Amino acid sequence: MDAASPKLAVRGLTKRFGDLEVLQAINVDIQHGEFVSIVGPSGCGKTTFLRIIGGLETAAAGEARLDDRVIDGPGADRGFVFQQDNLLPWRDVLSNAEIGPEINGKLGESQRGLTMKLLDLVGLKGFEKYFPRQLSGGMRQRVNLARALAVDPALMLMDEPFSALDAQTREIMQTELMRIWEAGRKTVLFVTHQIDEAVFLSDRIFVFARRPGRITEIIDVNLPRPRPLSIKRTPEFAALVDRIWTLIEKDVRVSVLEEHEG
Repeated sequence: MDAASPKLAVRGLTKRFGDLEVLQAINVDIQHGEFVSIVGPSGCGKTTFLRIIGGLETAAAGEARLDDRVIDGPGADRGFVFQQDNLLPWRDVLSNAEIGPEINGKLGESQRGLTMKLLDLVGLKGFEKYFPRQLSGGMRQRVNLARALAVDPALMLMDEPFSALDAQTREIMQTELMRIWEAGRKTVLFVTHQIDEAVFLSDRIFVFARRPGRITEIIDVNLPRPRPLSIKRTPEFAALVDRIWTLIEKDVRVSVLEEHEG
């Protein structure tokens, strides 16, 4: 693979459910180590796009290539972090975090050492023998993140991972995710409804239009890193949030009205 090749290349990606066109001819590149967020109104295909990249859905047309290999199903080269943590209640923190390597037949002393380091990285050192019922929502999502990182994926796919958390915990988890990302610089594709979350976390933001989903604009977030939470109170941050809201406001209003009418 050429050193200048994108980490993820999407060409003409289209998705239909019956007669309903959900995604329309999406063309985009993501570079190695980029943190990219997707925002847009409800029903614009954000999660469907992420699921196709994750190999959990198939496209009607077009293709996505990860490291120049066509994505045609799930694989250990992608780590998925969902909105719900989906931890197994009968497993402790360590054994939950080890599920990926276990499935891939890579459990062993060296892998366990790596998983322990990941739990330390996500702030769970000392909680290895705790069970999900003993953890807060934020701590469970930390386990979820460690579990996704444990397979050493080429691409991290995150589908609104903090949306079920309270506002204060969500902000803390944003800063923790930034710290973890800075430590390893994994390529990340992150779906969120929160514009300020996207601006805080991202290098670039893909703005999706209402169905059929398509990228109407790509926003570069030229804010210095590392980013403290206080950056959210700066005029530069507010201007980016306002710019993105202006792009999607009409579509969001239409989507909300349709939901109420439905």
